[in-house]
Amino acid sequence: MHRLRPSPLKAIAVATALSLAGCAAVGPNYQRPDIQAPVAFKEAQGEWVRAVPADTLERGPWWTLFKDPDLDGLAPQVEVSNQNIAAAVAAYAQARALVAQQRALLFPLVTLDGSASRAGAGGGKTPARNSYQFSIGGSWEPDLWGQLARGVEGARAAQQASQAELEAARLSSQGELAIDYFNLRELDAQQALQLQTIEGYVRSLRITQNRYNSGIAARTDVLQAQTQLANAQADLLGLERQRAALEHAIAVLIGKAPADFGLPVRPAWQGVVPDIPLDVPSTLLQRRPDVAAAERRVAQANEQIGIAQSAFFPSLRLSGSAGLGAATVGDLFSASALAWSLGASLAQTIFDAGARGARVESARASLDQSAARYRQTVLTAFQDVEDQLVAARILQQQLVLREEAAQAANLVEQQVLNRYQAGQVSFTEVITAQITAQNARRAVAQALSDRQVAAVALIQALGGGWRGL
Repeated sequence: MHRLRPSPLKAIAVATALSLAGCAAVGPNYQRPDIQAPVAFKEAQGEWVRAVPADTLERGPWWTLFKDPDLDGLAPQVEVSNQNIAAAVAAYAQARALVAQQRALLFPLVTLDGSASRAGAGGGKTPARNSYQFSIGGSWEPDLWGQLARGVEGARAAQQASQAELEAARLSSQGELAIDYFNLRELDAQQALQLQTIEGYVRSLRITQNRYNSGIAARTDVLQAQTQLANAQADLLGLERQRAALEHAIAVLIGKAPADFGLPVRPAWQGVVPDIPLDVPSTLLQRRPDVAAAERRVAQANEQIGIAQSAFFPSLRLSGSAGLGAATVGDLFSASALAWSLGASLAQTIFDAGARGARVESARASLDQSAARYRQTVLTAFQDVEDQLVAARILQQQLVLREEAAQAANLVEQQVLNRYQAGQVSFTEVITAQITAQNARRAVAQALSDRQVAAVALIQALGGGWRGL
């Protein structure tokens, strides 16, 4: 009469059946937090929809909207050489490795051991003996309660969040480069205007000197003209310092030492501001990588609840081994040298003074915290878009007015200088007119740069432009 197999085999069979049957994982299933989204834009004509992270959408080279060859050459270098992006790439690779590490826990662990030894006693009375061992073993913890599966899902959510953070770092660095570049070009325009202003002040000084030499003007007119010229020359040096600092910042952004990088001055630079459609679709907001990262962190926190709750249930561990042992290598592979074992262990915590319950409550609080951060990130995204939409509209109107003011100020400057030469006004009025004209011209250059910076900020607020959907 055949005897029944040992009870561990039954445990293995039962555990395998339960695992293959796919027992329901404990813990809540993930649901994206609700968001109270406004019905429509305040500063445009499109309609908002609920933000659903779509960070994998292709953004394309958004900087080409500005039609600047120098910027087109610089922006791609950020992705290749910027060290902040390199760090984000490494963090993403680490997150991917953690997913593989968590997934490996779902499979059995198999080990292989072999040894050889020779032992004997002193004096040679007992002959030395050889011993050879060879064994293979394995262990497996079936994921009965979904703890390991939730660990894999949590790691995958962390990987996706890391990928989104990589995109955020890339977009941030590219946007910073574009803003620094436009500010540098605005300084080029400011320097050109300042040189023109200095030329005008030199002419004014010559006129006042001639009038003073002729006994028509007082020496105070000459001193005022000299003061004005010296201040203008000092301001030009200040612009050069600011430009150098921006050039250094651009070098670092593209991964170069400032000593190895330079941008030629473009005094006649006229920036292009891309047309921003009034009906920018709100679905573009879904491409914001910070929104995607925040949402994935919520999913990751949700999985931790199930992992914590699984501690309330027993854990099952299966093990088995087969080995060979003999005094000679020839006897090692005989049937009599074989030894095997199968085992199963079941463990359950009975009392832990509420530690498991506290861990579950901690995981729930972490989920609430992540959900709140996600909602705040989405609200901030709405705010960013609204801010930049109104900035784009207002700055466009301001540029028109600044240009009108500059034209009028230039005419006033010339007329007042002519009247001074005719002895009709004092030199103080000439100084006032010249300063007003200088400020008006610089305001035009600043307004154009502000429009470009606002366009870059809007592109960043929309997660990488308004193209591609």
